[in-house]
Amino acid sequence: MKPRHIAIIPDGNRRWARKRGLDPVQGHAAGIDNIGNVLRWCRKYGIHTLTMWGFSTENFMRDRKEVAGLMELFKQKLSEGLRKDYKKYKVRVRFLGRISSFPRDIQEKMREAENQTRRFSRYTLNLLLAYGGRQEILDAVNRAIQMGKKRLDEKSFSALLYLSDSPDLIIRTSGEIRTSGFLPWQSAYSEFHFSKKLWPDFRESDFRKALADYSKRKRKYGK
Repeated sequence: MKPRHIAIIPDGNRRWARKRGLDPVQGHAAGIDNIGNVLRWCRKYGIHTLTMWGFSTENFMRDRKEVAGLMELFKQKLSEGLRKDYKKYKVRVRFLGRISSFPRDIQEKMREAENQTRRFSRYTLNLLLAYGGRQEILDAVNRAIQMGKKRLDEKSFSALLYLSDSPDLIIRTSGEIRTSGFLPWQSAYSEFHFSKKLWPDFRESDFRKALADYSKRKRKYGK
């Protein structure tokens, strides 16, 4: 059994940096660079959708200097990713979350990446930015109210979420064994794999281990 859609909580960037006496932003840079590796692994193992949690709504409350550094890093990496990984691997990129929370120039770079990769249909990268699971559900409920909907079923409610698809496998790195509000609706029947590796140290062998672990599971979907 092989997953079609993998989601990752890439935890451990700051701890990775701290262990090396580096600035936290350098840890985040190493973490972002690792996304390109995962895109390559997904193509290699036939996985067509990758969802990554890049920045939570709570992350805005971190140290001002770190947040400012992250914003600059996003601008730089969005441009680099567009030139290299996204087009190289023919991946459609989607930015999901409360995107309006970001500075306007970063929002423009996100739209540019989405527009320039829209024609790619075989592989998709969903980047969750300014994302929180509870906020996603609240936004969906408020959207339903604004649309005047009187009654919803699971299918119609899912269509109102940032992400309507459900991951087959969710990987969390850094040894933490919790979901931290990641995709609470979509993950109802997802399989989970927890790796002790800090995200920048997560390698193809760790990815294969997660796939092998998943292949042994028997998914019952509550039946």
